[in-house]
Amino acid sequence: MKTGAWATLVRWLDRCAPPLAFVGLLLVWEGGVRIFAVPSFLLPAPSAIVTALLATPLPVWAGHVWATLRVALMGYALAIVVAVPLAVGLATSRFLSRTLYPILVVVQSTPIVAVAPIIVVTLGASDLPRVVITFLITFFPIVVSTVTGLLATPEELIELSRSLRAGRRREILHVRLPFALPHLFSALKISTTLAVIGAVVAEFVAAEKGLGFFIAFSTSYFKIPTAFAGLVVLVSISLILFRLIGFVQKAFAPWSLPKSER
Repeated sequence: MKTGAWATLVRWLDRCAPPLAFVGLLLVWEGGVRIFAVPSFLLPAPSAIVTALLATPLPVWAGHVWATLRVALMGYALAIVVAVPLAVGLATSRFLSRTLYPILVVVQSTPIVAVAPIIVVTLGASDLPRVVITFLITFFPIVVSTVTGLLATPEELIELSRSLRAGRRREILHVRLPFALPHLFSALKISTTLAVIGAVVAEFVAAEKGLGFFIAFSTSYFKIPTAFAGLVVLVSISLILFRLIGFVQKAFAPWSLPKSER
C-alpha cells in the first residue's frame, strides 16, 4: 500500500514538476522584489507585469502580434522553401557541397544584428528587409540538420534501393528524406524560435509596428513592466509555434518521434 502511494506520488511529481518549478520561480521573483523593494523600472514583479499586460488594450496587442507573426512566418516559410532543396543538393553533390558550404558558413558567421541596419538601408523600410533578416537567421539550422539526416541514411538502405533499380529521385524522396525527418523536424522546432527572434531584431532596427518596436518604445519611456509584458507575449508566440511543429510531426510523421513521444 505504502509502495503504491509512493509510486503515485512520484508519478504526480514527475508530471507536475515543470509547472511547480515555474510557479516557484515566480513566487521567489515576486517575494524578492517586494522584500528588497526593487523599483519597477529596474525589475518589475510578476504581478506588475500581469497588470501591464492587462492594461494594454487587446487591439493594440493584436496589431503588434500580427505584425511580428506575419514577418516571422514569411521568413520561416522562405527559409524552408530554400533550405530543404539546398540541403538535398549539398548532400547529393560533392561539387555543390565544396562550393556552397563555405559560403553558407561565412553568411552564418556574420552577426545578423550588425548587418540588419545595412539590409534595411538597402531594401527599404517595408516588410522585405525584415523577412530577409528572419530568413538569414532561420535557414542555416534547417540546411545543416537536413544535410546531416540525408547523409546519415544507412548504406544498406541505399544499396537496397539501388538493387531494386530505384532512380536518384526515388532514392531521395523515398529513402533519404524519410530517414532525415527527425533531423528536419528538430531543425524546424529550433527555427521557429529563431524566426520570432529574427522578426524582433528587424523591428528593433526599423519598424513602426510589432512586438520588437513595442518593447523598444516601452523601454525608451522606462515602462519596464510593459516591456516585460511584450516579452511574455513574444515567449508565448515562440512556445505556440514550437508546439505546432510538434503537432504537425506527430500527425504526419509519428515514426520520426521517439517512442516515448508518440
